Amino acid sequence: MYSSRAIVSRMSAALFEFDRSLGSRYVCGADEVGCACWAGPLVIAAVRFDYGRLDAAAEARLEHLNDSKRVSERRRAMLLPILLELADTAAVVVIPADQIDREGRHVANVRALASSLAAVALPGSVNLADWYQGKEGAAGHRRVEGGDRTSAAIAAASIVAKETRDRLMRRADLDHPGYGFAIHKGYPTPGHVAAATERGRLSPLHRRSVHPRAYTGPGPVPA
Repeated sequence: MYSSRAIVSRMSAALFEFDRSLGSRYVCGADEVGCACWAGPLVIAAVRFDYGRLDAAAEARLEHLNDSKRVSERRRAMLLPILLELADTAAVVVIPADQIDREGRHVANVRALASSLAAVALPGSVNLADWYQGKEGAAGHRRVEGGDRTSAAIAAASIVAKETRDRLMRRADLDHPGYGFAIHKGYPTPGHVAAATERGRLSPLHRRSVHPRAYTGPGPVPA
């Protein structure tokens, strides 16, 4: 039988093997966090790995790399500084709630994925995005379904985006106390509904283009 550590190592090794199989020295990956949220920003990150210098020892330091949803909060926090050290470069785009409301979630997401990839792409690099096919990006890229469970670069971007957004939401909890942002991070949870209902109004971080009935009942979205 395989130990849990061996299974984790095999999973991360498969991510790096996928990237190396693409035949380019530079592989860039982008991913987003926060699409399904009722409150807070959409955060998109892009990471570029240089497989000309990323050796086995470096990959071993990232043995817990995976889709951010499959990595514990403690592991993500440990991975972030290692990723930023070993990645060739990284970029983060933060789309605030009012911009999401103006542009629409999908449009804002696609544009940010494209711009984040453009920030890290090089001539000849392979540029990957998880799920979404961008329309306006300067960096031509390919769509990878389930990319954060397939590509090391996309998985790395998912960790960077998730950790960045979680830190922003913990800070938001200090600026807008009582909504529980540090706990639910803006996602639709019973605790989020209860906190917003108790406050009796939405915060400036809530997306007005989202109309959860638990907040509004039959009337308009509270200011």
